[in-house]
Amino acid sequence: MQSKAAATPQEYIESLSGERKGLLIELRKVIKKNLPKGFEEGIGYGMLAYFVPHSRYPDGYHCNPKVPLPFMSLASQKNFIVLHHLGLYGDAKLLKWFQEEYPKHAKYKLDMGKGCVRFKKMDDIPFKLIGELVKKVSVEQWIEKYETAMKR
Repeated sequence: MQSKAAATPQEYIESLSGERKGLLIELRKVIKKNLPKGFEEGIGYGMLAYFVPHSRYPDGYHCNPKVPLPFMSLASQKNFIVLHHLGLYGDAKLLKWFQEEYPKHAKYKLDMGKGCVRFKKMDDIPFKLIGELVKKVSVEQWIEKYETAMKR
């Protein structure tokens, strides 16, 4: 769900109900515990967002320089919870690692797009693996990867 009303991560969480709310709270805890120093949490594109703030990367996002450089987002959609991790989209080695590790942590098949992981089975979210994924990319690595991609 992209929230048009939520201005803070807490407001986004409070707008949810039932099982999804508890799962998003737990995923948020895992992400915040493992998020490398320098990233910040907020709301981006109506979702929980994790990004490089303008204080660290003043140029911002090339699509809209007023927006801080995005890295990851988390949302409750109609039929699933989604984790958008741009590092999976932009780093073939990280993607390969994640795809190989996923079956070791989950009962069901990985459901993913280019950089998004969809969790349709609410009882099978691999929290430990998400924590490992989150800490694999530092702010410096992400900025370098982003700038390299932009130069192409």
